[in-house]
Amino acid sequence: MPARSNVLIEALSPDLRKQLLALARTVDLPQGTVLYASGEPCQYAYFLTGGVASVVVSVSDGSSAEVGMIGAESIAGGHALLGPRPPLSQCFMQVAGGGLRVAVADLRRLFLDSEEFRSRILEALQLQMLMVDQIAGCNKLHQASERLARWLLTAADRVNSETVCLTQEAISQMLGTRRTTVALVAGTLQRSGMIGYRRGLVKIVDRPALTEAACDCYGITRKLVDGLYSEPFAQA
Repeated sequence: MPARSNVLIEALSPDLRKQLLALARTVDLPQGTVLYASGEPCQYAYFLTGGVASVVVSVSDGSSAEVGMIGAESIAGGHALLGPRPPLSQCFMQVAGGGLRVAVADLRRLFLDSEEFRSRILEALQLQMLMVDQIAGCNKLHQASERLARWLLTAADRVNSETVCLTQEAISQMLGTRRTTVALVAGTLQRSGMIGYRRGLVKIVDRPALTEAACDCYGITRKLVDGLYSEPFAQA
């Protein structure tokens, strides 16, 4: 999977981008890498340049569901800039990639000193908040087949590829459903010619049909991401 730039960083002015990159360290992020843990203060934030990070909430019986997805459009761990409370969710790499790691302490100084950086970070965090709202409703209100179609399309958008490395176990965890349900629904999508699935690889074969099968949440969240940083920064 080819590396690509981070959209948030590219939206910064050249001087500000240079300041941020001077604080950053390039890191590989294998599948399963924890970017931040539930109940623990964040030491680092990550500007992804490839791969997909899942934001997951778990409950006492061990079950979990995804409430957010972060790719190269945003930042993981940016919530630590808003206050001292640790996150209730966990964020980890669902699809391997890479990124730029910056210490939260360094990022906080830049956040407080630069109105432009503060504005862009708040825009990214607002997107994440809106995504949590939409996905929480989706997990409760929509059928498993609709949610799986939405999730596969969103993941493919994030990695900029129609092929995504995912197991049934990972998908069931993200959707908060049983593996047997995932197998049944994925089998239906495969027989309909919308996806291909084997050995942990999911390939979108017919994107228009899969988009039609997905719930409205896919279009809503896709529009939110596409609209990020579209307005030029204007200092007050």
